[in-house]
Amino acid sequence: MADVRWYLDGRSGLDAYLEGHIPGAVFVDLERLLSRPGGPSDGRHPLPDAAAFAEGLGALGISDTATVVAYDDAGGVIAARLVWMLRVTGHEAALLDGGIGAWPGPLETQPSTLPSLQRRVVRWPADRLADIDEVANPDLVLLDARDANRFRGDFEPVDPRGGHIPGARNVPCRNMLDTDSRILPSATLRERFEAAGVTDDIDVVSYCGSGVTACFNLLALEVAGFPAGRLFPGSWSQYSHAAERPVARGD
Repeated sequence: MADVRWYLDGRSGLDAYLEGHIPGAVFVDLERLLSRPGGPSDGRHPLPDAAAFAEGLGALGISDTATVVAYDDAGGVIAARLVWMLRVTGHEAALLDGGIGAWPGPLETQPSTLPSLQRRVVRWPADRLADIDEVANPDLVLLDARDANRFRGDFEPVDPRGGHIPGARNVPCRNMLDTDSRILPSATLRERFEAAGVTDDIDVVSYCGSGVTACFNLLALEVAGFPAGRLFPGSWSQYSHAAERPVARGD
């Protein structure tokens, strides 16, 4: 079990973990394990080096053969980053539907530790990624997982420009959850993706603010029965810094 709580507003996911987590869960630090230091040229949360990812998981005691169940307190939209990273590198992983709020038992405050071990290094598969040049391709469906106000450009809390990549369709990842923070039925998800132009035979790329919550939409695509899409890791945090790239606003 992996606790992947993280907050855009700067609150500490580790503090939340220490205040109470599912028994046996290890804390996975999004900033240190699920990304490497970023910047204007590659976004806030670029994928980490594959060797560093393997080493970090091994230090937590997560083996190559372990099935990882990840959770957060946001319906899985953050924890999806770990699940997606594991699955595209050939490892078994899943989200805890409903997150920590769905856990029926008591929580614990003592950190969980497992013996460290070595893991094999698996490179990021190029066919599951898209770069900043590819997202300008009109032949693909580009999904923006951010909330509608950020997509429109009404509100931008962290990046230099508001709006979205021209041609993108807004499919907010949080709208894929019900009021109990559980993922919607597959038929409902499929309807929502189809309304955004997704079909079984079209190339789909997902992005968000920095490549984190975009992973939730990629998992939701598969729950809806569509083929696997691709992640634009740099997402809006990379694109918005590229002043020469056009920006769209509104719906």
